[in-house]
Amino acid sequence: MISERKILVVEDSPVVLKVLNHLLSQNPMFVPVLCTCYDEAKRKLEEDDFFAAIVDLNLPDAENGEIVDLVLFKQIPCVVLTGNFDDDLRISLLDKGVLDYITKDSRYSFNHAIKVVERLVKNEGVKVLVAEDSVASSRFVKALLEQYRFNVLEVDNGQEALAKLEEDTSIRMLITDYNISLVNGYELVRMLRSNVRFQDLVIIGLSAEGDSALSAKFIKAGANDFLKKPFYHEEFHCRVVHSLEAQEMLETIRDLANTDPLTKLKNRRFFFEEGERLYRKANAEVSLAMLDLDHFKVVNDTYGHLIGDDLLALFGSDMQEAFPDMLVCRFGGEEFCLIAQVNGRELLDRLNVFLGHLRAKEYTGAKVSLTCSVGLCCESMGTFEELIKMADRYLYEAKREGRDRIISGL
Repeated sequence: MISERKILVVEDSPVVLKVLNHLLSQNPMFVPVLCTCYDEAKRKLEEDDFFAAIVDLNLPDAENGEIVDLVLFKQIPCVVLTGNFDDDLRISLLDKGVLDYITKDSRYSFNHAIKVVERLVKNEGVKVLVAEDSVASSRFVKALLEQYRFNVLEVDNGQEALAKLEEDTSIRMLITDYNISLVNGYELVRMLRSNVRFQDLVIIGLSAEGDSALSAKFIKAGANDFLKKPFYHEEFHCRVVHSLEAQEMLETIRDLANTDPLTKLKNRRFFFEEGERLYRKANAEVSLAMLDLDHFKVVNDTYGHLIGDDLLALFGSDMQEAFPDMLVCRFGGEEFCLIAQVNGRELLDRLNVFLGHLRAKEYTGAKVSLTCSVGLCCESMGTFEELIKMADRYLYEAKREGRDRIISGL
């Protein structure tokens, strides 16, 4: 269930208010609460808790940015909209602690305001490790990150950073100073990038000394970015968010390459890569099942390919629900595979339950009945490829003996 978050919007222009309301309402997580003046916003703030606020800097009853001070006093992340912009205003707003300031000069400006708020939601699930031996600098960086709702952990030397990253696999980003003790920031980056486990860790280097060569040195070692101290918090936030979003895009592309677009299960390519890894990790003590929908060509010929596609998608969803603790993939066409480090007898029992569920169900609006043939290999084989071949051989036997059954070596 999606957790709703109330967003306070304070704007005296009916047109701008309508645009922001429309954009926020497109995201099911957000509940926009609209106000046209300072007094109305003040009452709403006393009545409700808000996740974030988007406010006009100059209101008819608060012309000097009083609404910004009020929202920040309530410790609510604040995005400021302004019609006029200059550098002194930029510095003033950032020093107050606003998330961002946006000039109301195009529709893109309003989209950007929504994007900032959406980023806050994503950041709640992002752990960042700060490796910094200066207490003052560590506190400063932590405050900047928490302003954007990141979950922040701190260490004061390179060895502790390595230990923390090994211990907590949910850490998504490392911000490390160059001059930390025991293992310096540069060596820390090199060590992490030599380990495939940390290929998706976002790393940003910091230093108060050195020339541009140090920046290049960090990035060549594998850092995503580098910042020279002192830096202004606007630049810091831009670099952090940019690096994180670039990594998220790479992960999305990789996930798309490994996912079957119809069933949303992992595809054949991922099955071979991850299956091989699991096979080696488990020292060949794994069970593999190959499932084939019986007479699927008849379904396509009778009801058409659209119904056939719907059926495959629903079947894939049922498999994922029945075997959530296993790697379930679409092998190709109407053939599916699952692999797990479980006892062969246990998997056989669960497959029998699944086939019983399948026989009792009708799929799609055409009420299509299905059966399934299964080949299950639980024996210890020499290679992962041999495991697949044996499961495929059992599957062939199941179809040859009349379909709608499981053949295994048990």
